[in-house]
Amino acid sequence: MTVAVRRGYVDVPHGQVHLRVAGSADAATPPLLCLHMSPASGLVYEQFMAHIGESRQVIAMDTPGFGASDPLPAHPEIADYARVVAQVIEALGLSAPVDVMGYHTGSFTALELSRLRPDLVRRVVAVSLPLFTEEELVDFRALYDTAPIFTPDGTRLLERWRWFVDFFRVGTVNTVEHAARIFHARLSGGERHWWGHRAAFAYDVVAAAGQVDVPMLVINPDDDLRQHTPRIMPYLRNATLFDASDWTHGFLDTHSSEAARLVADFLDAPAP
Repeated sequence: MTVAVRRGYVDVPHGQVHLRVAGSADAATPPLLCLHMSPASGLVYEQFMAHIGESRQVIAMDTPGFGASDPLPAHPEIADYARVVAQVIEALGLSAPVDVMGYHTGSFTALELSRLRPDLVRRVVAVSLPLFTEEELVDFRALYDTAPIFTPDGTRLLERWRWFVDFFRVGTVNTVEHAARIFHARLSGGERHWWGHRAAFAYDVVAAAGQVDVPMLVINPDDDLRQHTPRIMPYLRNATLFDASDWTHGFLDTHSSEAARLVADFLDAPAP
């Protein structure tokens, strides 16, 4: 059994934020707010939402500048994204504290929201929470560069699609159709495609980790950040690492019901 996922907008100081919403509000169960990786949109959570929405209200927002959300002024930091999340929670009138789930860049935003506004966050689920070396940051910045995607000859767009086919393990884990759906969401930021990565690579995750006390579940799938995520665990005060070696990019679609059970079990467990 699954529930319908609906769409809408909420007004915040910088403009409008696009949302996907599933499930019903319940005073006994905090809502779950989901934050996607960059570049992408809340689309990546739709199948997952249809399952976990059976037990709670779940909301996936498009990060400002991606999906159908208005952008912030250039160039936002992770703290700027986190402040918008706080504004969304308040604009929706959600009963705080809420639960927050992040994916890659969204995990940094969830952590930063917990640091800035601990009054708003009850528990956090992070799909990957990497700690990079300086040498790795050089490589990642080169991979996710600032060059335009859309050029008259389409060369850059084709390069990014071919890279994504390998990145998304098309033919072994995911289908072309599945990849195309997510790739389209990744293009939604247009030439702002690198803004989220720039913010993520500048974020001091160690400093933030030492200031956050909320219970956290860190999911470590077999993706491009698998080796970087366990490094942050000694710095987190109240976190558990879940080894999801059988999952990779796209698991919120290919293993949506299993992921929903894992997250719901963590969120519904008695307070530590």
